[in-house]
Amino acid sequence: MLLSRRRARVERRAADAAERGAVYLDRRLPVFDGGGALVRKAFPDHWSFLLGELALYSFVVLLLTGVYLTLFFQPGMNEVVYQGTYVPLRDVRMSEAFASTLRLSFDVRGGLLIRQVHHWAALVMASAVGVHLLRVFFTGAFRRPREANWVIGTTLLLLTVLEGFAGYSLPDDLLSGTGLRTAQGFVISVPVAGTYLTMFLFGGQFPGTDIVSRLYPAHILLLPGALLAAVVVHLILVFHLKHTQWAGPGRTNRNVVGKPMFPQFALRSAGLMAAVAGILFALGAVAQINPIWAYGPYRPDQVSTGAQPDWYLGFLEGAIRLLPGFETRLWGHTVNWNPFLPTVVFPVLFFAALYAYPFLERWITRDRGEQHLCDRPRDRPARTALGVAGIAFYGLLLLAGGQDVVAHVLDVSLNRITWTLRIVVILGPLAAFWLTRRVCLGLQAHDAERLREGDESGELRQSVEGAYGESSRPLGDAERRTLLGRRTERPLPVPAGPSARRGDRVRAALSGWYYGDRVPYPGEEPAAPADAPAGQDVSRRTP
Repeated sequence: MLLSRRRARVERRAADAAERGAVYLDRRLPVFDGGGALVRKAFPDHWSFLLGELALYSFVVLLLTGVYLTLFFQPGMNEVVYQGTYVPLRDVRMSEAFASTLRLSFDVRGGLLIRQVHHWAALVMASAVGVHLLRVFFTGAFRRPREANWVIGTTLLLLTVLEGFAGYSLPDDLLSGTGLRTAQGFVISVPVAGTYLTMFLFGGQFPGTDIVSRLYPAHILLLPGALLAAVVVHLILVFHLKHTQWAGPGRTNRNVVGKPMFPQFALRSAGLMAAVAGILFALGAVAQINPIWAYGPYRPDQVSTGAQPDWYLGFLEGAIRLLPGFETRLWGHTVNWNPFLPTVVFPVLFFAALYAYPFLERWITRDRGEQHLCDRPRDRPARTALGVAGIAFYGLLLLAGGQDVVAHVLDVSLNRITWTLRIVVILGPLAAFWLTRRVCLGLQAHDAERLREGDESGELRQSVEGAYGESSRPLGDAERRTLLGRRTERPLPVPAGPSARRGDRVRAALSGWYYGDRVPYPGEEPAAPADAPAGQDVSRRTP
């Protein structure tokens, strides 16, 4: 009782302070006149919408800690003899970059803490951006009018991966040097232009003398600037367009049900930012990451045992290890298909598919209306199955990136592990697709049963004949409206006759596959035609 009264008193004081602050600013600045609509903008209250904020606040921590690290880091490749605090590496020849990182870690007050916080924040940001994109994908939040935001989000993922690679390559330790040696192999495998690109990036034969000094401005200026610009445009579009929300009572394509930006959403968002910063600093203080002094300085004649890249690049390592090595001689040039296919062609195709997916789905479904309500993943089995198959493919490639470590730990032949993964990486995504689609259809059948019969009450009753049976209670109006809030569409009709074009037949076949096996719900409105005219909202939702 005492704690509840104290909490209520604290909340009341916080509300009074926020009100006084708003009045103070409004009397001196056009806060509510110029930004009244912005202050009153509603944001849906659901945990999944916080993933983007998690990425944003990790980026803020990265910027702040990166400024501090920039004051002490020297991006030079000239050799020096280390005479610093860390005794095991004294009198060892190393680059200026590695020596300055050691000095930053052991001689600068708080340097090691900031270094580790910076690295943890990079991993959290990459994870948050990836999971946020998955949330947008599985809920269909990339549909019109948000295709541009999907493109920006995919660009943010690409820039985050490049920024992370540039960042952990700067210390010039043995682990990051091994990664740079691998990256040099990627670049030089490009037919015809590979050697020229290598000379341009590395300033000579590997390891060259310019790679760190060239990665440094890209890491602290070029890539952060591009990230910041993409984040600003992304936020502007989020504010300009209505925020997506889950279907439910009172929620339609024409409104947003949630909390206003000020003060509820702003205070909650500020609390999340403080929590993210606190957790990152706690990780930096107690969880060691990237101990470069244990790896030592980079030397071209040495390789770290069990060296693995960060998780967001591990799938490329796995693709290299699984693809057999072979080459082709063409017009006087030798084309090494490994690593060219897994590290150059595959990432290009992967990001091209990500960029194109919203437009490809719109072409298949001919859904050209504005959609502001999120799909439940079970209501889109084909899309959900594709996403899970992609996750399974990525996970298997990530596992293959450490197949030598797996073979060592399990005491199994490395050749056997490799061939097993080569088979599983093809069959695994197919099995994941089939299983996920069946699970989605099973969940739809369960929802249909709940709509027909209600939920189990847990009460047993005996009939006059002596038989026992469990009673059920009907669903509440709110939950019933939520289940019936899905969009219903029919596949495109198959064109017939000699005038039918092949593209239309392919589109109709893909549409039938996309909408196939939908479980009908009792009380659901009839499905809308999928070939509605352009600009017409083809969705049908129960009001």
